[in-house]
Amino acid sequence: MCGIVGYIGHRQAVPVLLEGLHRLEYRGYDSAGLALPHRGKARVCKTRGRVQDLRDKADTTALRGTVGIAHTRWATHGEPSDANAHPHTDVSGRIAVVHNGIVENAEQLRAELTALGIDLVSDTDTEVIAHLVARELEESESLEDAVRIALHRVRGTYGLLVLDARRPTELVVARNGSPIVLGVGDGEMFVASDVAALVHHTQRVVFLDDGELATVRDSEFRTSTLEVESEQTDKTPTTIDMVAEDYALGGFPDFMRKEIAEQGEAVRRALRGRLDDRFATAHLGGLNMDARELRSISKVVFLGCGSAYYAGQLGAQLIEELARIPATAEPASEFRYRNPVVDPDALYVAISQSGETLDTLAAVQELQRKGGRVIGAVNAVGSAIARQCGAGVFLHAGPEISVASTKALTNMTVSFTMLALLLGRVRDLSAADGHRIVDGLRALPAAIDQVLTDEDAIAEIAHRYAKARSMFFIGRVRAWPVAREGAQKLKEVSYVHAEAYQASELKHGPLALIDQEMPSVVIVPDDELLAKNLSTIEQIKARGGPVIAVTNADLPPNAADEVIRVPRVAPELDPMLLTIPLQLLAYHTAIALGRDVDKPRNLAKSVTVE
Repeated sequence: MCGIVGYIGHRQAVPVLLEGLHRLEYRGYDSAGLALPHRGKARVCKTRGRVQDLRDKADTTALRGTVGIAHTRWATHGEPSDANAHPHTDVSGRIAVVHNGIVENAEQLRAELTALGIDLVSDTDTEVIAHLVARELEESESLEDAVRIALHRVRGTYGLLVLDARRPTELVVARNGSPIVLGVGDGEMFVASDVAALVHHTQRVVFLDDGELATVRDSEFRTSTLEVESEQTDKTPTTIDMVAEDYALGGFPDFMRKEIAEQGEAVRRALRGRLDDRFATAHLGGLNMDARELRSISKVVFLGCGSAYYAGQLGAQLIEELARIPATAEPASEFRYRNPVVDPDALYVAISQSGETLDTLAAVQELQRKGGRVIGAVNAVGSAIARQCGAGVFLHAGPEISVASTKALTNMTVSFTMLALLLGRVRDLSAADGHRIVDGLRALPAAIDQVLTDEDAIAEIAHRYAKARSMFFIGRVRAWPVAREGAQKLKEVSYVHAEAYQASELKHGPLALIDQEMPSVVIVPDDELLAKNLSTIEQIKARGGPVIAVTNADLPPNAADEVIRVPRVAPELDPMLLTIPLQLLAYHTAIALGRDVDKPRNLAKSVTVE
């Protein structure tokens, strides 16, 4: 789930590897390590802790060479420790492996290896791959063949990088469910799990597909299928529109705060060239669907995980309001396991910031097997979901580094508003309502910037309530997904327990938890449900519960203990603005509690395992 970096070329490898790992720190990890060949054996340095701990531990006078592999690990098998950190080697020390993913039959393979007299020195699933490759090399002179055959014994997911210390002129990489990208330089090649590790050196990249393997040398690469009877695949490097500065803090204390501040500009990018004033609609060319096909859609289903799922709920609400098409959202992680009935006339939307979320990718593949029509909504060009779908909406949020999604989430909801507008205008949405939504979208970036000017006041509220052990987030209809996302953000970055409830459900059980120590964040749009939301606030206050209202309405005096105001836009767009203060509330609560907001414990940015 975390970071892979490899280098082969003319430079000293260790500085390149450490710098690449540093650029992947945002993904979340618990240990780090690297390996270089030395006299036929892999010289390994690894440690529990941060990349800086590895940097401090690495002896750069001993660890010299122009080829190497490195890794940051997020524990799946075995606790965080020096022994469980990657790279892992075989008994002889000839083969070194770094791996993202999960070997599902690891226990069976460990038992087989132990029966053969091999002492396993870690608790990981990855170590078995090093031993399997080494055993295959006893029968083959080709590292590529040895890796290919060994992987046929492995069930599970992997992004894999293998070094043979006796043949330090090549690296072998393979992908099955976990991203791998090659960087093409001038007389040098790079390997990584994320382009963030490469953009400082090159913008020319090659994305491996699932079921693909590559042999990489300093000035060339060769790709082929993973089958034993393999076939060569033709890959042409593409140029990515990213530079190292995109991954820099730029004067902000951390990436989450930077990305919150970038939301106005990110929305401007998402809207650019997509709004049509003449016909009061939106253009989403990536859908590859004409008006007749759009009209034939019977329902829309959004599939995502975490914040992407909540964005999908907002999207479903917008589709039903504007296009009057049945719409729903569900967790992608559950979709294929419930043997879903796939409607060939429905439009399924797979949502993922990274485009690599394994659960969502698997849902896409299940849909395609059953004849479903599925598009992607992703923020990463060349990602697995983008390639698998072949059609969709690019989010244009720019690189998002912090684990907690902010600007990508906002751009998801903006993109779904445009999708709802497009579907509505080919049906019964009037031109007048279309123009109203177009005008509201155009006004949105400035409104977001206006919300951010109240950050100091929101920070004061966060500091006042930071010691709360738990919080409720309350909303109804349009505000319900906003409440869910607000609770998610608070949990993610501050570790304060939070739960979201529909306002109408509060009195059906959760109201028993309300007391002076339980603050409630109530989302109050200025809509037809304002009176009901005010009634909910009264029920909470009658039981002594503190209320933080996030609203664009004119509330009665003393209606809430704290009021966070946002500007008015088109009512359908309220959720996007009401979400921004909740990001700031979570951020400043985490800062008040001394949390590492960019790297929250136990979490990773891109979830490529189940």
